[in-house]
Amino acid sequence: MLPSRAVVVRKLPQLPHRLWCTSAFGSGACSRLVLGIETSCDDTGAAVLDETGAILGESLHSQKEVHLRSGGIIPTVAQQLHKEHIARVVQEAMDRSGVSPRQLSAVATTVKPGLALSLGIGLKFSLEFVRHHNKPFIPIHHMEAHALTVRMLQPVAFPFLVLLISGGHSLLAVARGVSDFLLLGQTLDEAPGDTLDKVARRLSLLKHPHCSTLSGGQAIEHLAKEGDRSKFPFRTPMGQNYDCDFSFAGLRNQVTMTIMKKETEEGIEQGSLLSCVNDIAAATQHAVAAHLAKRTHRAILFCKAKGLLPACSPTLVVSGGVASNQYIRKALAIITEATGVNLLCPPAKFCTDNGVMIAWNGVERLREGTGILPHNVDVSYEPKAPLGVDITAEVKAAAIKVPSVRLKITS
Repeated sequence: MLPSRAVVVRKLPQLPHRLWCTSAFGSGACSRLVLGIETSCDDTGAAVLDETGAILGESLHSQKEVHLRSGGIIPTVAQQLHKEHIARVVQEAMDRSGVSPRQLSAVATTVKPGLALSLGIGLKFSLEFVRHHNKPFIPIHHMEAHALTVRMLQPVAFPFLVLLISGGHSLLAVARGVSDFLLLGQTLDEAPGDTLDKVARRLSLLKHPHCSTLSGGQAIEHLAKEGDRSKFPFRTPMGQNYDCDFSFAGLRNQVTMTIMKKETEEGIEQGSLLSCVNDIAAATQHAVAAHLAKRTHRAILFCKAKGLLPACSPTLVVSGGVASNQYIRKALAIITEATGVNLLCPPAKFCTDNGVMIAWNGVERLREGTGILPHNVDVSYEPKAPLGVDITAEVKAAAIKVPSVRLKITS
């Protein structure tokens, strides 16, 4: 067992919005400008970036409050809210940037993966926009955008390992280039964010006085700070599977059975708050963090064995909405410190879905001249779409056993 060490998570700086130089469209060199549009789930986002990553203007409409009241995302409701707000959100981003449509170099939009009804709204609006203004169109893979956001904030060279964790996705991949990924593992059932949200709903945390305005994952993290995870030692999933895939459905079932048992013991009905809610939250969060940490540890060892990462100063990038969870970041920091890997976590505002990351992905593709389509092209959205070349079978065949690492984490 490796010794416990002080945990320091290397956070990327929260960069201020940089001012765009209007003289760029004068007689001097012209900066390439990209409008990014994001509607893969329940956030309507738009942003205008220049090729240096300067955020010239952005806007975001969150549907969080609506879906909190309904207990989860209803696709038809999300679709209608995107439809109602997308024109305003895009116009706000354009107005704040001071850029006119004719000055744009391209429009980048999420087309995969995500909720079909949500993706459809963003794609329809974008295609109408590029056709009207005669601009190139860059279709974006949502997970590719999450993986590359770190390069907007600081120069991170390829290749690097990336862990993407959110409400709808979880995967481990090696980023070898802007559109070149090796998939090491992915969720086999539900994503970690989905699990945390479902546990929060089963615990009725919206009724908790400190959680009424928080998402499920945020509520779990908040209550876990005052909880004792040792009171409910949930089993870490897939302990005998020597691969990098994830599974959270079994863990959620463990938690649900425990909640039912405690409700019976306390003589309360479903929908009431348990006295031990903080402890259950802490135990659930730890089990999720431990599962993510162990699979990431195996991915690091596999990459080192296969020479997929630089021998000197290899990097792990963690992004996606669940990457905002500080407990999970600390668990991953213990693993990266034990294995000699740099851990980079973008600021929370860039981990969640937003137009900035989509615009940046467009900038990266524009630089390389890849995936750029004419304005009159027909494009379809893809609710399910793999990322890169799948080598999960090779990872499984390697059957790497991960040494025990003590995840001693203080909130």
